[in-house]
Amino acid sequence: MQSIVPGVYAFTGLLVGRVYALEGTDGLALIDSGLGLAAGKVVQQLQASGRQPSDVKRILITHAHPDHVGGLAQLQAVTGAQVVAHALEWPVITGKVPETARSTSPVRREVHGGEMLTEVLGGLQVIFTPGHAPGHVCFWQPDRRLLFCGDVVIRLPRLRLPFAAFTVDMDENKRSIKKIAELEAKVVCFGHGQPLTHDAASQLLAFAARF
Repeated sequence: MQSIVPGVYAFTGLLVGRVYALEGTDGLALIDSGLGLAAGKVVQQLQASGRQPSDVKRILITHAHPDHVGGLAQLQAVTGAQVVAHALEWPVITGKVPETARSTSPVRREVHGGEMLTEVLGGLQVIFTPGHAPGHVCFWQPDRRLLFCGDVVIRLPRLRLPFAAFTVDMDENKRSIKKIAELEAKVVCFGHGQPLTHDAASQLLAFAARF
């Protein structure tokens, strides 16, 4: 696990898609789950850091593309964590991990945007950012100005739009880029690419101004 900022870590050596661990009041939250093969590496790195899978209380899903939910079934099974995703993404998750999506227990939590996850990192706000996927969401820590933007923007190695072939509405995604740029984040963590920890606000605003 690589430390990004205090209380935020990224798992290393994953093939595609980034997975983050966030400290909270009652344990850890993961953001996304990577491909199926990522689940084992996530568990191994948690244990190497002195934590146990049961320390993970929530798995927050930015959107239900395979490189973000492929490891979800395995990770939910081993952690028992609650899965948090936008209501529009649950039909897709159902096809990938039906044992999670069909549960009537607290394992499933639907969000729509605007909710505050008070247990995670001192308070994490859900921001609805459709375009790349119908129910894409970002997660925003306002006090620390820390943004987890999923695939609204990717960094490979420069900021760029998500791949058009996997984006349902690019015009809508561009509007979502403007929305998150207005937050003026100090740190931006991407679903693809290294986190942006310096001059993030101006870089994201300049990128958004292109559209």
